[in-house]
Amino acid sequence: MIPTISAVDGALGLVQDGYLFGIRRFERLHTDAFRTRLLGHPTVVARGAHAARFFYENGRFARVGAIPASVSHLLQDEGSVQTLEGDAHRTRKRLFVETMGVQGRERLLATFDEEWERASVRWARAEAPVVLHDEFVHLLALAALRWSGIPDDLWLPRFPELRDSLAGMVDHAASFGPVNWGERSRRRRVEDWAVGVVERVRSGAVTAAEASPLARIAAHEDGEGIRLPHTIAAVELLNLLRPIVAVARFLEFAAVALYRHPEHADAFRRNHDEDLPGFAQEVRRFYPFFPLIAGRATRRLTWNGAEFEAGDRMVLDLYGTDHDPRLWPSPRRFDPGRFRHPLSDRNALVAQGGGEYADGHRCPGEPATQDLIEHTLRRLVRLDYSMPPQDLRISLRKMPAKVADGVLITDVKTA
Repeated sequence: MIPTISAVDGALGLVQDGYLFGIRRFERLHTDAFRTRLLGHPTVVARGAHAARFFYENGRFARVGAIPASVSHLLQDEGSVQTLEGDAHRTRKRLFVETMGVQGRERLLATFDEEWERASVRWARAEAPVVLHDEFVHLLALAALRWSGIPDDLWLPRFPELRDSLAGMVDHAASFGPVNWGERSRRRRVEDWAVGVVERVRSGAVTAAEASPLARIAAHEDGEGIRLPHTIAAVELLNLLRPIVAVARFLEFAAVALYRHPEHADAFRRNHDEDLPGFAQEVRRFYPFFPLIAGRATRRLTWNGAEFEAGDRMVLDLYGTDHDPRLWPSPRRFDPGRFRHPLSDRNALVAQGGGEYADGHRCPGEPATQDLIEHTLRRLVRLDYSMPPQDLRISLRKMPAKVADGVLITDVKTA
């Protein structure tokens, strides 16, 4: 049976404990699931590969109405692929899987490399310390917009606003009140811009590069040969751009990991990089990204002795699953060697969701994220720089988390 926490509402505990909300209660109760109330709703909170499989697969849980509007309007919005289920979701998801396929990822990485070259020259000329978090946001936003196929004259004049909004959608997703309202207002302005881009492509006023993400979205048809409404196509365009910018957090975590584990940096610098893919994976497992995901049961379900009626809520603890000691021995230890062999269960690592790529809600950008982290690691170990005294702590109470000082570097020298 799943134990119940006797609290008026667990939301206060979530605010106080952040990413450790689930872990502390799992450990105290010696369980992998517990019942509580979150924002007034009875909720089962669970961790582990078994829980991830139950949550993500076979259409058992839907996203609509499962998370606060303040979060969904920044990260998903109405009509987006994340809010769909069944055949509608599979059809729309195919668009993203194809867009983020091998060729799409290769183009994105090539664009990212070009932006890195330009950025590193600027870093070498900087008199003040360079804040890598801000720089990663900047160059990923540039790379994403160039890669998308949007003509330069449609985004370059508005780049600072677009960059800051794409980053802010993630930064303020867990906020409430005026900060969240302001970010949602800025998102609406960016959505209006994206609607205009789609309309101009469809009218023939501008031409999107063949097979580019923009061209694919503008031409995509859902169901019976019906193209996406302009507003939905615009939302999906942002759903390609925003996650790429969000990878900045993983890149700054990778920089911290290299600093904290210089033996790996030295090995990579000597081209002994057999553990480099595992290092990137361990960055995704070890460091905090999104803390949890919520869903509502689509039908009557039974799991682990618990009965779910249609509409009942379940929260999967993503961070807790990635630090489950049964899946990851010594989970608080950073160890790239964990990934020298393929994972036996795809639901053990859920930093960006679980389940299947093709027909589930697992993030189609996960392989691109891995590629971007690996590329950044290779470039960082070959970049000559110093790290001045700074605060590299990562608070697990702030969601989403980031490095306190954003990772400062100085005395940058390019080859």
